[in-house]
Amino acid sequence: MSAFQFPRDILTYSHPSFEPLHHYARALSVIRRALAPRQKHWYHASLCVNSTGLTTTPMPLNGVAVELALDLTSHRAQLTTSRGEQWSIRLRGQPLSQFWSELNAAFAAFNLPLNIPKPDYPDAPAAYDAPRIENYWRALAQMDLLLKQFQSELRSELREETSPVQFWSHHFDLAMMWFSGRLVPEQDPKNEEYADEQMNFGFSPGDDGIPEPYFYVTAYPLPDKFVGSPLPTGAYWHTQGWNGAVLLYETLAASSDPESLLLDYLRVTQKRGAELMRTNAVA
Repeated sequence: MSAFQFPRDILTYSHPSFEPLHHYARALSVIRRALAPRQKHWYHASLCVNSTGLTTTPMPLNGVAVELALDLTSHRAQLTTSRGEQWSIRLRGQPLSQFWSELNAAFAAFNLPLNIPKPDYPDAPAAYDAPRIENYWRALAQMDLLLKQFQSELRSELREETSPVQFWSHHFDLAMMWFSGRLVPEQDPKNEEYADEQMNFGFSPGDDGIPEPYFYVTAYPLPDKFVGSPLPTGAYWHTQGWNGAVLLYETLAASSDPESLLLDYLRVTQKRGAELMRTNAVA
C-alpha cells in the first residue's frame, strides 16, 4: 500500500470556511510581494508549504528578517523575526480587517511598522471548520512532496528550468512550472510571463468551471494536438473556458496507489507537451 493517503473531506472553494482562509493567505502574499525582492514570474508574491502550513519564508524589513506563517495544524497565524521575537493569534474566521489589524499591531509592537494598505477583499466574519481545513492541509502537504518529486525527476533528466513548487494564494493553487527554454514568437522577451514557453502543473480546490478539487496540466502556447492526446486512466481533457488535462482529486483519493497515479499523470502530460512544443518549434 502507498505511504500517501489522501483524505476525502477536504476544504473546497464552495465551502463556507474557504473564504476566510483564502483571505488570510492573500494577506500574507500581499505582504511578501511588498517586502521580498522581485523575482521573475512573480515568485516573490507566492507562498511556500512548510511542515505545518503556509509561509512567506523570511523577508527583509528594516534590516530584520521577518516571516509570516499560517499554521494549519494549530490554526494560528504566526510572526517570527531574526531577533527572536515571536507572536501568534488563533485563526477563527475573523474578518480580514480584524486579521489585518492584528498583524499590523504585531509588527508595530516589534518596532517594524508595515505601512502596507489593507487588501481590498470582502470583509465579514465566516465559518472556520478546523477539521476540514486540517484534511485539506494533510492533502496539500502530500501534494507538495509529490510535486517536488516530479520536479526532481525533471531536473535530473532534463536541462530545462523549473519554477519552485509554490502556493499561489490568489487562485489558491499549489503549482510548479516547467520551461522549454524557448521564447514565444512575437512576445516581448523582457516580459517573461508571456515570452517563456511553458507548462503548468498544479492543484486547485475547485472553481466555477470545475466545482470539485482537481489537478491540472496546461501549456502555453498551447501546442497543436496536445488537447485530445492519450491520457492516463482517470484523467480527461477540459475545454470549457481553458484547455488542459484534468485529474479529479476524488479519483486520486479513491486510488489504492495515489502516488503512482498522480506522478504518471504528470509525467505523461509533460512528456507529450514537451514533444509537441519541440515539433512546433522545428516546423
